[in-house]
Amino acid sequence: MMQQQRQAMAGHAQPMPMVAPMPSKRASRMAVRSKAVAPAAGLTLTYKQAGVDIDAGDELVRRIKKMNPTMNTGFGGFVPFGDSYLVSGTDGVGTKLRLAFDMNKHDTVGIDLVAMSVNDVITSGAQPLYFLDYFATGKLDVDQAEQVIKGVIEGCNQSGCALLGGETAEMPGFYQAGEYDLAGFATGAVKKDKLIDGSTIKAGDKVLAFKSSGVHSNGFSLVRKVLEVSNTELTAPCPWDASKSIGEAFLEPTTIYVKRIIELHEKIGLKGVVHITGGGMTENIPRVVPKGLGVDVDPNSYPMPPMFQWIQKSGNIPTDDMRRTFNMGVGMIIVVDPSQVEAAQKLVPELWVLGEVAPGEGVHYV
Repeated sequence: MMQQQRQAMAGHAQPMPMVAPMPSKRASRMAVRSKAVAPAAGLTLTYKQAGVDIDAGDELVRRIKKMNPTMNTGFGGFVPFGDSYLVSGTDGVGTKLRLAFDMNKHDTVGIDLVAMSVNDVITSGAQPLYFLDYFATGKLDVDQAEQVIKGVIEGCNQSGCALLGGETAEMPGFYQAGEYDLAGFATGAVKKDKLIDGSTIKAGDKVLAFKSSGVHSNGFSLVRKVLEVSNTELTAPCPWDASKSIGEAFLEPTTIYVKRIIELHEKIGLKGVVHITGGGMTENIPRVVPKGLGVDVDPNSYPMPPMFQWIQKSGNIPTDDMRRTFNMGVGMIIVVDPSQVEAAQKLVPELWVLGEVAPGEGVHYV
């Protein structure tokens, strides 16, 4: 295995000279599909049927916590460092990469890579400081890798952190030609008296939501299964946005919320922040709400985006599975005192009241 370590000067990431995407030497490997049709009568899809077992993942986390009881169960691990906490997070892009391979479009998955880690780090109120990436492939295609790293730099710029370095691993025979995998690691810092840990959340507090840009980077194994059973080509016109193909719509990069969360926390103080990732609102909201409290979510407080309507209808997916797999149009939520709702919406007009903290456990869709 050839490993190449990449380092950059500390400070904010500086964009590399941009170049137009190079034509691929490989033919684009679009999925061979016929026109879009509904799934066979009676066919119902779930995330588990698509190959992802959320319960097994939860069980692994439970076992790791038993071996490592000091592990933080929030969205990012943190350790004391002087008058601050250092907060770290790590993630990948998952099988969204398969769509990037098939579309031969690699300039946005780097944004996803950064977003998935910095959006976790910011839930503690920590400003991301730096990011590291890991790029692994069977045979290095420099033009392709440049496009991926271009997206990583863009993601770092959006979140105000430095791309401090990374590693390129070339591993012949380990990946199919033209394919790669990505991992990212972010570290941030927050003053101890500004840490957001959910401990002050109480019944009656309001839950406000930020919209997502789409599926973000979770649930793509189920998305791909829906595309398969509905015989939908990635190059087919997008049913909810005629300006692009359905493949381009699904590759829309994950929204980065860092700067808006920082501003809100500085000006009004946030009690809790939740990144809606794998497991959707159902699995993620309970991670920050104190024991004995739950959240009543009003699904009618906003229209379900057409993308998710299409996924559910085309795959005949039960609503509970949709809510436990996808963000359903909600990319990030904040918890605030009722007296701060107006101030929050004045700072970030896109925010809307999604629900309310209430006695109980878990998430209830009311």
